[in-house]
Amino acid sequence: MTHTITLDDFTGVWTLERVIQHEDGASARFSGRAVWKPQPKGLAYHETGEMVLETGARFLAERRYLWSVDLSVWFEDGRFFHTVPAQGGPTAHWCDPDQYDGHYDFADWPAFTVTWHVRGPRKDYRMETRYHRSDDFADAAAQALG
Repeated sequence: MTHTITLDDFTGVWTLERVIQHEDGASARFSGRAVWKPQPKGLAYHETGEMVLETGARFLAERRYLWSVDLSVWFEDGRFFHTVPAQGGPTAHWCDPDQYDGHYDFADWPAFTVTWHVRGPRKDYRMETRYHRSDDFADAAAQALG
C-alpha cells in the first residue's frame, strides 16, 4: 500500500541509520536523529549524529535543510535541492559536475528509506538512509517542538 505523504507527516523526531558505499569499496556509516520542526515557511530539518568510517575514525556530523509545503527541499543557504515525491519514487539533483539520483520509499510508513546514487568525475557512491519515528517520539517531539 502506498502512503501519500504531506509535509505534516514528517513533523517530529526520527532516528536514522545511513550506509554510504563507494564504488571503490570504501564505506561509512552514520547514526543519529533528524528533527523536522515547524517554522514559518515549512519545516526546518536538522540532522545530527556520528559518522564512522571503515578505518574506525569517528566524528560528529550534521546537516540542515528547509522543507516546504509542496515537499520541495532547500539547502540551508536557500538553494533548491530536490522535490520529495508524495507517494515515493524518483527525484534528482544536478550539482555541477555531479548527478544525484534519489529514490524515496514510503512502503513501510511511518518508517521510510531514501537512497541516493551519486556520480561525477570524483564521486561514485550509493547512500541509503532509513528513518524511524523515535522510540520516545512523544517526549522527544514535545522537547524538540516546544
